[in-house]
Amino acid sequence: MALVLYNTRARRKQTFEPIRPGKVGMYVCGPTVYDRAHIGNARPVIVFDVLYRLLRRLYGEGNVTYVRNITDVDDKINAASQESGEPIEALTRRTTELFHRDMAALGTLPPDHEPRATEHIEGMIAMAARLIERGHSYQAEGHVLFHVPSMEGYGALSRRSQKELIAGARVEVAPYKKYPADFVLWKPSTPDLPGWDSPWGRGRPGWHLECSVMSEKYLGVPIDIHGGGQDLIFPHHENERAQSLCAHDGLVNFANYWVHNGFVNMGEKMSKSLGNILTVEGVLKSVNGKGEVARLMMLSTHYRKPLDWTAAGLAEAKGSADRLYTALRGLAGVEAAGGDTVPDTVMKALLDDLNTPRALSEFLALAHAANKARDEDERARLKGALLAAGDIFGLLQHHPEAWFKGDEEPTDAGRIEELIGKRNAARAARDFAAADRIRDELAVAGIVLEDRPGGKTDWRRAG
Repeated sequence: MALVLYNTRARRKQTFEPIRPGKVGMYVCGPTVYDRAHIGNARPVIVFDVLYRLLRRLYGEGNVTYVRNITDVDDKINAASQESGEPIEALTRRTTELFHRDMAALGTLPPDHEPRATEHIEGMIAMAARLIERGHSYQAEGHVLFHVPSMEGYGALSRRSQKELIAGARVEVAPYKKYPADFVLWKPSTPDLPGWDSPWGRGRPGWHLECSVMSEKYLGVPIDIHGGGQDLIFPHHENERAQSLCAHDGLVNFANYWVHNGFVNMGEKMSKSLGNILTVEGVLKSVNGKGEVARLMMLSTHYRKPLDWTAAGLAEAKGSADRLYTALRGLAGVEAAGGDTVPDTVMKALLDDLNTPRALSEFLALAHAANKARDEDERARLKGALLAAGDIFGLLQHHPEAWFKGDEEPTDAGRIEELIGKRNAARAARDFAAADRIRDELAVAGIVLEDRPGGKTDWRRAG
């Protein structure tokens, strides 16, 4: 079965076929580094991490190139620096490091390339100049602007009318524009703001221009997959597409497949302007650092649908993660069989436009089967299947004992094991009152006991 993806440009699912047989290039818009990442920022990182893992399974690890940029020159960064007094370079370095830390805690793989916008200014100046030469851009009061009417078919990605396009450009209406929807490629910088010398004076690039240049640098044109959140379809991706097509005579597609994930909602769309932001850091604290819980919750809703973030949903994801780890724990000592082949039921769901809810259902069914299996060959097969499926989801990446017991000092774990031993001895002596006292003592300390057949008792930390 071939991989099928919903293509925003076509408004339908299409069978994925790479431009170069056996090779795949994927560009995903990364963060603007001025503050801590929130769960809305994390959703595309997790979604495209799973797609990256799937593509590497299909085409081989060395045949997939994943590029995700860092926007480190932007008006939001300038405003954050002015408000806090932290120098821009220090601010972007610190927030980039925090972004990396948060995404790693969510179990995401790093991209193959992570270009920073400030490292590609020369290419941005060159593309802006090329667009002027081709009659698609013009200079005005130190600005370089893309002239929207110069491009036939502008708006095809977002499918917006001219009236809607103009409305979407209201925040950038200026008297020097030839047309209200014209957008900035280059803008002048005052001495107190970041700036670079250019043919149009000292200035800095517009946001849209950055991704056109960086994607071409690492993937060429056209590219196979361009991804990001639905909020980027217009104006960002529409404008990226316009720049890149117009900068290359005869280029028909900038990206063959446009893939966009839905919003994260907390009663309403989450955004910093509404003040309803939940940071990744805050989520991780709420689940005792178990990023796989947040990851599993993200994947429990299809990537194209809105995701309602709730405490109940997070608790349900915690229960599902515990069930998976319980199954793996029950297979301790069993040698996994089957190599790293992902089960057909899981793979079939993922190949159908990354249907992670259905794939997770099949994953949990494997865990249920593992709990019931008694035949050793079947247990070995199921362990291999669980581990392979876990790898493509980015789940089951911890040892079960570490998942349930945490990384506390050995003396702490040793004391727990000692009390469990005393409880088992009390039960064997039919001193059930003493056994219950020990269970209660451990419960107060946040330790949950799970008695297994044959007299074995496992334990885990609550929460």
